[in-house]
Amino acid sequence: MKRTFFYALAANCISGSVAAQVELPLYDKIPNSKAVVNKEASSIEEGVLLLKDISVPTLTMYRPDSGQKTPAVVICPGGAYRVLAAGHEGEDVARVLAGWGIAAFVLKYRLPDDASMHDRSIAPLQDAQRAMQMIRENAAQWNVDTGRVGVMGFSAGGHLASTLSTHFAKAQIENHLTISLRPDFSILIYPVVSFADSLTHQVCRSTLLGEEITTEKIREFSNDMHVSKETPPAFLVHAIDDKSVKLGNSIAYKEALERNGIPVELHIYEKGGHGFGMNNPAASDQWTDRLKQWLIARKIIK
Repeated sequence: MKRTFFYALAANCISGSVAAQVELPLYDKIPNSKAVVNKEASSIEEGVLLLKDISVPTLTMYRPDSGQKTPAVVICPGGAYRVLAAGHEGEDVARVLAGWGIAAFVLKYRLPDDASMHDRSIAPLQDAQRAMQMIRENAAQWNVDTGRVGVMGFSAGGHLASTLSTHFAKAQIENHLTISLRPDFSILIYPVVSFADSLTHQVCRSTLLGEEITTEKIREFSNDMHVSKETPPAFLVHAIDDKSVKLGNSIAYKEALERNGIPVELHIYEKGGHGFGMNNPAASDQWTDRLKQWLIARKIIK
């Protein structure tokens, strides 16, 4: 890879602290992309950091200084495929995972847009696949264990994470070295999973698929329908009173995993709504504590 030296340099730059970070380009040449002016912008709305108009994807690395090979997690913030909630569902999460001894990578994936991409429906998945590929390509420099690379997603980012977890066998990017694009585990927080009318988040579906929403496209991106015996184990969190993304999304994914004999753990809160990030203020416990115990039980972290 042309950027191998740069990636190695980046690893050295952040090795001294989990608080340090470096943003890496995903591609030398962005696939499925039209030549447009980069209009990316950020804003703070109701205390939430949002990124908009993303056409140039990146991966921001937070690597713990453990001196040993570590697991890694690709983090996909939510935002209905219209924006990215890059703070409380991105950077804040990465810092916590790095504190647990996990190399955390926040994915700034492209937001679907006909003006900047030829096929809007596959652009986010391309970026998620490339993130998995890039981490495994550079595992030696970054001291990452290639057998413990997972994906984590919130809301629409949960849809992307579950898409990656069920569509890894079909590469949407160049993969001449046939590097595995399959996550070893997935963490889905109040995720959109299904695009079926009865369950889907309408804005998420229409933003990803555009105006021509066919039965075939709905099925293709309803990830509970693509679970197989190769789908990675999953940890899920959802609240019953989530008015944005129905609890049925997590239940459908859990049941599909169980039918295929895949380990799964779902934590359902009575209250919490949607978009609470790592802290559900209506809960008496922290779901992140439950996640940590799940990761320990699965021998992903010690």
